[in-house]
Amino acid sequence: MKKALIFGVTGQDGSYLAEFLLGKGYEVHGVIRRASTFNTGRIDHIYQDPHVERYRFVLHHGDLADANTIRKLIYQIHPDEIYNLGAQSHVRVSFDIPEYTANVTGLGVLRVLEAIKDYQEQTGRKVKFYQASSSEMFGNSPAPQNEDTPFRPRSPYAVSKVFGFDLTRNYREGYGMFAVNGILFNHESPRRGETFVTRKITRGIARIKAGLDKKIYLGNLNAKRDWGYAPEYVEAMWLMLQRPEPEDFVIGTGESHSVKEFLAEAFQCAGLGDWQKYVEIDQRYFRPTEVENLVADTRKAKEKLGWQAKTKFKDLVKIMVEADLAALPGGNPKF
Repeated sequence: MKKALIFGVTGQDGSYLAEFLLGKGYEVHGVIRRASTFNTGRIDHIYQDPHVERYRFVLHHGDLADANTIRKLIYQIHPDEIYNLGAQSHVRVSFDIPEYTANVTGLGVLRVLEAIKDYQEQTGRKVKFYQASSSEMFGNSPAPQNEDTPFRPRSPYAVSKVFGFDLTRNYREGYGMFAVNGILFNHESPRRGETFVTRKITRGIARIKAGLDKKIYLGNLNAKRDWGYAPEYVEAMWLMLQRPEPEDFVIGTGESHSVKEFLAEAFQCAGLGDWQKYVEIDQRYFRPTEVENLVADTRKAKEKLGWQAKTKFKDLVKIMVEADLAALPGGNPKF
């Protein structure tokens, strides 16, 4: 039975990846940060009591800011694969807390790589490492962006992700480690955090329909992104670690849509009509430096991984709107 260790298991991607790997027969270990309130809502449905037989989903307390705990967990678990999905991942917030973002999103990668390097040298065991890189690293490089497009990061988050990307490549080349970067473009789902623009829209629509709110407050509506469906993207992560040699891959849909387009489609799905009646612009949600257009060139992933996105833009919007409507009191949650 293969063992996988996931940093960021309570996030959108971490929860879908844990489900996916359990379905593949893995023993899955997830790292969660200690908090005074429960922060496991996305993984409660796959939680297993440690006293039951065939216990294959194990949670550990830890933090990417704590090198000692990272090292201890790797030596304790002996994982075959490590997925680093943990980060301070909100781009706009990274301008407000740049030092913390750099510490967790950037230096956190270094701590994991160093622990893996030492573990391999001391035990002779091999570990495959996946680093969650981001399309935000491309910044204002012309679209479409692929594995050879230069990085022009436009936020502390993106700069930190570039640092982690280069470290992963450096440890691969310098120490012969199986370490890969998945450069994932925006991927959404009903489990997306409520402060991210897509979920802010779909949750806001549900609250408007329920009479709880009258407006949705947003920032730049002209930004264009390549939006895909998160459950499909975790398969691409896994496929990268099943290859004979480590390589970096761009993952996306190959289509770009603006926030305005997302709004129009979401309001149409909900039957609310003209979105402009319900949306107001708030300057606080603008970034000091914006990224205007991101769209993935996915040819390498199709050719070498045999992976391509299946869920189209309109279907993704429909999935998210229906999920947030169903989550209201009296609704029927199904995601």
